[in-house]
Amino acid sequence: MADEELSETDPSWSTTRRAVLRDAIGVGVATGAYGLSFGAISVASGLSILQTCVLSLVLFSGGSQFALVGIVGGGGAPMTGAATALLLGVRNGFYGLRLSRLLRLRSWRRIAGAQLVIDESTAMSLARTSRPAARFAFWSTGLSVFLLWNLATLVGAVATKALHDPRVFGLDAAPPAAFLALMAPRLRAREPRVVALVAAIVAIASVPFVPTGVPVLLAAGVAVVAGFAGPRGFGSRKAAPDDDASAVEVRA
Repeated sequence: MADEELSETDPSWSTTRRAVLRDAIGVGVATGAYGLSFGAISVASGLSILQTCVLSLVLFSGGSQFALVGIVGGGGAPMTGAATALLLGVRNGFYGLRLSRLLRLRSWRRIAGAQLVIDESTAMSLARTSRPAARFAFWSTGLSVFLLWNLATLVGAVATKALHDPRVFGLDAAPPAAFLALMAPRLRAREPRVVALVAAIVAIASVPFVPTGVPVLLAAGVAVVAGFAGPRGFGSRKAAPDDDASAVEVRA
């Protein structure tokens, strides 16, 4: 690591700490705003306020949460929704492998830190040039997002519950819109576009023949096959440097 010798007694540490904390709070606020949507969508899909808040506290993975409530709200089996959420959350396991070598957390910190392994905390940690800064970025970003995401979930859920019919405001159409917003930045290169197209075709073609929610799993299977197929699969090309998505992602 470039500046491994940097320590908390270094004169520049206070400056680094303030900069990281500022960024962490900014990420938390932006993500919290997105949490309002989850709370509203979850209640509009039929979950109670308690169920919605428990999902955010325990699962704490935005994309997985949206997938679960979207499938269940659409009449799909809860197990199908859970399986889809699990597939979407696999990436966090890979994040954990990378962060374990970087942060080197021990004992209870390792257990607590596992709950905070998300897109934002990972990106903020990897952007630092010293281990102390990476650790501080991980904890400050993870806790900021966790607190504001859960607070926003509660506010969104309570506000939507107070409405006579949330569908009047179009909230029943919010889950697919949210997924499109999450997916759009990742469709800059040819390969993800082809994978998305094939997955969509498979999902649409399977709708008349399988239970609700299963088409989503089949579409996810297409992505898994594409991943194992490697760079030659699905007519991909070598990605250009500009094809990469931005480091800090919305709670996907």
